[in-house]
Amino acid sequence: MPTFNLKINNKAYTVEADMDTPLLWVLRDQIELVGTKYGCGIGQCGACTVHVNGNAVRSCLLQVSQAEGMDITTIEGLSEDATHPLQQAWLEHDVPQCGYCQSGQIMSAAALLKNNPHPSDEDIEATMSGNICRCGTYIRIKQAIKTASKS
Repeated sequence: MPTFNLKINNKAYTVEADMDTPLLWVLRDQIELVGTKYGCGIGQCGACTVHVNGNAVRSCLLQVSQAEGMDITTIEGLSEDATHPLQQAWLEHDVPQCGYCQSGQIMSAAALLKNNPHPSDEDIEATMSGNICRCGTYIRIKQAIKTASKS
């Protein structure tokens, strides 16, 4: 079985996996970073969103062989102590209900704010439209992103 060298949350990992194994399963099953969630497996729900070289990417669609040599950040790497402005805004606006989609939501929002520190409502809606929330907390998600953009 091939081995891959991955940089995840500023740490080096060597994993064995089939070349076409989704990064999601390597993160969860081998490295035990379970904050990244499995939702649909076809890149439509956004629950598995991580950052790859600073961009929001669906980890269920990215093969581990494609991720080698890239800088990967999961929800666990966003902040060691949950003090990232988005994490704080999420709490302030009481965003999570079931919480299942939240890591993907936060990772998509973090990529947005990194590239556009003061997004308009339209920017937020366009970026976040790829993340599904079964509980329907979209209004609070938008409010939290706006709050974090002021930090």
